Amino acid sequence: MENETELRVVHQEEQEDREEAQPQNPPPLRRRFVISLYVGYFLARWSARTWEFSVALYMIHLWPNSLLLAAIYGAIESGSTAIFGPIVGQWVEGMDYVKVLRLWLLFQNLSYTIAGGAVIKLLLVSDLKSRNLPVFAILVVLTNVAGAIGVLSTLAGTILIERDWAVVMSEGHPPAVLTRMNSVIRGIDLSSKLFSPVITGLIISFVSLKASAITFAAWATITAWVEYWLFISVYSGVPAIARSNERRILRSRKKQVEGTHAPVSVSIALGTEEGSHGTPPCRTGIFMIVDRISKSSFVGAWRIYFNQEVVLPGVSLALLFFTVLSFGTLMTATLQWEGIPTYIIGIGRGISATVGLAATFMYPLMQSRLSTLRTGLWSFWSQWSCLLVCVGSIWVKKDKIASYMLMAGVAASRLGLWMFDLSVIQQMQDLVSESDRCVVGGVQNSLQSALDLMAYLLGIIVSNPKDFWILTLISFSTVSLAGMLYTIHLYRIRNHIFHLEKIPLLNKCLFKLLPTRGNM
Repeated sequence: MENETELRVVHQEEQEDREEAQPQNPPPLRRRFVISLYVGYFLARWSARTWEFSVALYMIHLWPNSLLLAAIYGAIESGSTAIFGPIVGQWVEGMDYVKVLRLWLLFQNLSYTIAGGAVIKLLLVSDLKSRNLPVFAILVVLTNVAGAIGVLSTLAGTILIERDWAVVMSEGHPPAVLTRMNSVIRGIDLSSKLFSPVITGLIISFVSLKASAITFAAWATITAWVEYWLFISVYSGVPAIARSNERRILRSRKKQVEGTHAPVSVSIALGTEEGSHGTPPCRTGIFMIVDRISKSSFVGAWRIYFNQEVVLPGVSLALLFFTVLSFGTLMTATLQWEGIPTYIIGIGRGISATVGLAATFMYPLMQSRLSTLRTGLWSFWSQWSCLLVCVGSIWVKKDKIASYMLMAGVAASRLGLWMFDLSVIQQMQDLVSESDRCVVGGVQNSLQSALDLMAYLLGIIVSNPKDFWILTLISFSTVSLAGMLYTIHLYRIRNHIFHLEKIPLLNKCLFKLLPTRGNM
């Protein structure tokens, strides 16, 4: 309770500081800069979504009839985000915006260019694995490492744009402005997820796999400069972002001063004194290690996260990443193994993204009529209902029909999934203080990646595509757990789950039954 009270006080003080720093009537958002933000984010997300789709096809081509390489890549990518996600969040919070932009765009596009170049070399020499295994292994490792760095730098950009700039630009405006910006930003991401696989699938099917890798590497090289120019124009043209940048610089300097004058840990001093009077040195060393770990930025970030009011919605959202029921690496590789053409997989992924894109239009409507919290509840359980089709596909004997059922169930569930995602993001934006916003965003992505990593580890253990049904059942169970956690959170906040009196059909039935009971 004391931690929650302190968080509320800090949040209130920061809100008052922002209100004092802002003019009473903030100027309207200029359309030019909003469009520049959207276009720059679209270019960045297109690179990320293209690589996300293509890498599964590259890996299954390099090692046919096995999910091993695809699962290893996914595990490395998710593991790096799980470990370094909180640190990336703190890094974004501790730097000024211009430095974050430069490092984000440099590392993202350079990493994707290197990864694309390594893939091109692997594809040009088709028998490299048998002719020169060490070189083959080095290129595969280079692809994995470069891809992981690219994903980490993409995470920095996602935190900056989705968790920070969108909130800062909408401050002082009606809440509907933030809801709208969230929907458009998520729509941009899903549009990239929609069109990039379709175009990549067409290039692979009608040109070659090599051509898709060359196109990707060229795209990453060219767009880096355009993205930087667009984001810098937004930074220079929106005064609210400049004011926010000044506040974060002051916070960073304040933390450095506090760190310089921080008192020496009592536990270390006591441990040293005891050690000098006969306590074994190894025990003193353990105390020092534990103390350093507890004071590390990694542990501190997780501590901040778990002290938030929205921790249960965040965990629920993260649990949805412990799944293979998405058009990700494992499901894409499995569908290709089952004989589904690449362009069909790309179209299916595009349809899935189109359904998800509809969520960006539905969410503002539902949120304005229900609430952010309750919209999350309805959207989650609608997603869960659609995934029942995927579970049912396990018992269908014809492989092609089962595959299409799997694709249909996943695609239909995206409407509820992305509405739930928007709901949780907006709850975090509303309830997390400005000083913790980027840190909480980094930890959230880290938790999501940790659970995504567990899904890939399952893929390594169950690497035979014939056993994909086991992964399906485990995924569905995890989704069910996430739904129960979110429902518990809503009940804890509202003390009820449904407004039964607002269901007209139920009211009519009760009205008809009540006189009957009275006569009895």
